[in-house]
Amino acid sequence: MENKPRETTYEVLRRHGIDRRSFLRYCTMLTAAMGLPGSMVTQVVQAMESKPRIPVIWLHGLECTCCTESFIRSSHPIAQDIILNMISLDYDDTLQAAAGHQAEEIRRRLIEEHPGEYLLAVEGNAPTKDGGVYCTVAGQTFLDVLLETAEHAKAIVAWGSCASNGCVQAAHPNPTGATPVHELIHDKPVINVPGCPPIAEVMTGVLTYVLTFDRLPELDRFGRPKMFYGHRVHDKCQRRAFFDAGQFVEQWDDDGARQGWCLYKMGCRGPMTYNACSSMKWNNGVSFPISSGHGCLGCSENGFWDNGPFYQHLAGVPLPGIESTPDTIGKIAAAAAGVGVAAHFGSFIAKRALFGEGRDRQADTTPAKGDEA
Repeated sequence: MENKPRETTYEVLRRHGIDRRSFLRYCTMLTAAMGLPGSMVTQVVQAMESKPRIPVIWLHGLECTCCTESFIRSSHPIAQDIILNMISLDYDDTLQAAAGHQAEEIRRRLIEEHPGEYLLAVEGNAPTKDGGVYCTVAGQTFLDVLLETAEHAKAIVAWGSCASNGCVQAAHPNPTGATPVHELIHDKPVINVPGCPPIAEVMTGVLTYVLTFDRLPELDRFGRPKMFYGHRVHDKCQRRAFFDAGQFVEQWDDDGARQGWCLYKMGCRGPMTYNACSSMKWNNGVSFPISSGHGCLGCSENGFWDNGPFYQHLAGVPLPGIESTPDTIGKIAAAAAGVGVAAHFGSFIAKRALFGEGRDRQADTTPAKGDEA
């Protein structure tokens, strides 16, 4: 049976009664959500008008569904626009109406009808010990389901830390042999979108980019999109000024905590964690953990679950690229201030001596009254 041509995003929006002006505003908003310059709006419009929606198969392995919970709360763009207008989410055993054998039949049919066209989204990882029996779907191990579905996928998006780096399931001693996606699939491009869970707008932004430009975003050495994981949480943290000044919370609810001082001594991993939390924030830009008084756990970094305890005083741990620790930063800051004061005082004395000497010389060479002739 001949397949019907897939609709473009613009066609779907028009079918839902969206006029041209609203469509252009929609494309402008998407461009901003991806952090692209205004000059790229034209390309976004062209993509939405001409490219068919991407079929997406969304699998769930060992996970807690927090990535889906985050995804459906996206506000720029809203998840409804992503699912109903921009992509064709044809299989997701959490969100779809079909269940049981009917659902699995849909997945297999999608693989047959759209080889090399569909995007595989994976939430969770796959256990590999004892034949993978610790996670099964319809009597088939998730490991087999993953490999079977990935074989004909265009690309793979690994949602969350479970799929990207193993997360708690792969923490020591990892009894089920839980393994992240990129260690199981080597012949397909994999986009890692870590976080526990990832920020909703990061997830929808990745999908929007792939749809718009028909290619993967630029990735870092860990396979993460640079546009969202190119800076440390620490770099744009609202408490950064207190870090630089050597002002740290020493214990929960002390004066420093009440004044919003840096949480690094309380175990905050912000200086070692690459994510967009401090710039994009959560819940439609309302806040993020550090802003709310809780240190960063570093959930987007490899092996973060084994890097505990999370609330340990980190005074003996040097910062990346900074040859100091929280205990010495304050001392260095104080010493620097003292050096500055001393330098200022020394400069004052030198100038006074110099100008004073100049005045003395001027006095010596100034002719006295009666000597002008």
